[in-house]
Parts: sequence; structure tokens; C-alpha cells
Amino acid sequence: MTPRAVLISGAGIAGPTLAYWLARHGFRPTVVEHAQGLRSSGSPVDVRGPAVSAAEQMGIMPQLRAAGTEVTELCFVDDSGRRVGRIPMQTMGDSVELPRFDLATILFEAAREEAEFLFGDSIATLHQDAGGVDVTFEHAPPRRFDLVIGADGLHSRTRRLTFGPESAYVQHLGVWVATMPVDDLGLDRHKVLLHNAPGRAVALHPGRGKAMAAFMYRGPGDEGFDHRNTADHKRRLIAAYIGAGWHVPELLQRVGDVDDLYFDSVSQVRLDRWSIGRVALLGDAASCVSLFGAGSTLAMAGASTLAEALAATPADHEGAFRRYEREHRRLVAPKQRAVRQATALLIPTSRFSIAARNAATRLWPLASGVQPIRRALRRRRATSPDQEVPK
Repeated sequence: MTPRAVLISGAGIAGPTLAYWLARHGFRPTVVEHAQGLRSSGSPVDVRGPAVSAAEQMGIMPQLRAAGTEVTELCFVDDSGRRVGRIPMQTMGDSVELPRFDLATILFEAAREEAEFLFGDSIATLHQDAGGVDVTFEHAPPRRFDLVIGADGLHSRTRRLTFGPESAYVQHLGVWVATMPVDDLGLDRHKVLLHNAPGRAVALHPGRGKAMAAFMYRGPGDEGFDHRNTADHKRRLIAAYIGAGWHVPELLQRVGDVDDLYFDSVSQVRLDRWSIGRVALLGDAASCVSLFGAGSTLAMAGASTLAEALAATPADHEGAFRRYEREHRRLVAPKQRAVRQATALLIPTSRFSIAARNAATRLWPLASGVQPIRRALRRRRATSPDQEVPK
């Protein structure tokens, strides 16, 4: 039999992982990516649990560990930089935190010898029938594939072409996020620093040789938002942080000159199903858990699960898609439920809730997760009922 041709849209984390496993299972994967190269922006990410298993089978865990950060704690600081709270961040077991660009690069290098990559292009149209999917591209000649997988993120074009407009599936969570590289701040390589004002947060992460600033603030959704309009992103970011203290004025001065700014809504994607016919969704395109969840871990785990399902029944893609979705939703659902709790932890809405969060971090060694802090906040609310507490 001729190997089945699979088009994967998106060369982030999920796309190259899927391409690697499909090639190993005898498929012919092609990855198309709108950007000219791998995206270098974004906060450091975690590879945990099922993603570690996938990485070990791919033989890339030594590279991931070599690229890992040395962060051991998250420190909450006041305007003067004094520590007012902390949370240990040691990774558990074989898990590793590393810059997103390094993870994407390692996955790309693992897949590039056995998969075709088309950078600087994207899908224009999709037309599927009983035998395959006809695809036109923005630049490359039209081609026909047996299957198409959308791994093209929160603003997935594959999802829009197959399932309908983004507004029907993407839910804004009331938070915006921006990240950019920073230099010359003399950060301790073991500490992430986070400063809060009501409804706003700024974090400095030492990374691995290249530090990163992250801005997170609460704000309503905007139907006119264009996720590719960098000039508008810079204007929005500067306006949101006017009057902020700590290192923020210095960071805002750098925003205008930075070439690698990531800015987007913190949103969730919720779909009743992740496939229609010969087209399926993977990673953030199917089930974004942005911002504080385990997006990279879920992307790698989902890609491995999808490839195994397709390999088990290559002639029955619909059955394979159903098995992949049924299994992977078990991992996704609890992460999506936890996002609002993590938002309350990192972006409190009032000075009282900031102080309550800082005080509650003293309970962190007693248990893992955000639940000890949530319980402490509720106790504080009971004694001060008129104060605002994160929902």
C-alpha cells in the first residue's frame, strides 16, 4: 500500500511531534507553517507526565534536560523588589522546564529528516470527499492528502475552514498576556520574580541564558482584535500598564523596539467534537487550556495518542479520531477546569486579595497545587466579607 499522506498545519509543539510519530508508523507527513521559521517568543514551558514518556521514546530527553532552566522558586515581590511570598517550583520526577523555542527546535530536529516542512505558507481552502482532502495553499501548488490535522493553535485556520468561525468555539477568559525577551536585568537563575497590582501582573523569568518578561492583565474581550497586528499589540500593552511600578516603566520603554513580542487573549477552546470526516484538530486548536495549564505537555501527549490511534486502524480514520479524542479528553478536562484558579493565584483583583495570596503562600509546603491557597483566601474572605476575593 502507498503510505497515507497527512497534512499537518502548524509547526509549534504538537505539529512536529505528530509528524515524527506518523512517519515512524509509516505515514507521509507534511507540515505547513505560516511563519518563516520557528517562533522564538513565549514563556518557558513544562514537559511533564505523558509528554516525558513520549520524549523518552523519541530519544530527546537528554536534549530537553540540557536546555532546561534552573528555576527553583516563584517569588512574589512588592514595588521595591522585596520578597513578600514564594512558591517552590522544583520539577517533579523526570519533568523539565525549558524555553518554548528550545522545545520546538528539538522537536523539529527530531522530525525534519522524515517529514516535509513548508515554512512561510498556510492552507487557503479545504475540500474533502470520500477519498481524501483537496488542499490549496497561499503559495504552494494545490495537493491532495488522505487526512488533514489542524495543529495551528488558538486561532486555527484549519478549525475555521472546517468547523466554522472562531467566535463559536473560543471563550475569552478575561485576561490578556504578552511576552518578550529582555537583557541586562541581572536575574537570579533560580528565581522567577512576579509583581502584582490589582488586575495586573508582571513576571521576569531568567530562562536559560535569555531572560523573558511576561505581562498578564485582566480586561474584556475584543471582537476586533487581530492577533497578527504587532503595532496594535504594543499600543494595548503600554496603555494597560501606565502608572505601574517596580521594573515596569523600564520594560515598557523596551516594548517599542522589541521585534519578538507575543500578545494574545487568554482563552479556552471548547468543541463538542475534534474531527469532521478526514479533518481533525490537535493541541490548542482543539482544546486550548491557555495560559497557566500544561499546553506543551498536552500537545505532545495528544500527538502521540493520535498517531497511535491512526496506526492501529489506518483504514478507519474516523474510528481512530474517536479513540484519540476519547482518551485525550481525560487529560484535557481537569487542566481546563484549573485555569481560573491559577488566574486567581497569579492575577488577584484587589490589594486585599494580593495580600491574602502572599500570606497564603506560607502554607505551600503543606500540600501541592493551588487548593491550599484557595482555602486560605476563603478563610480571609470569611473574616473580611466586604473585601474582593478572586472568583
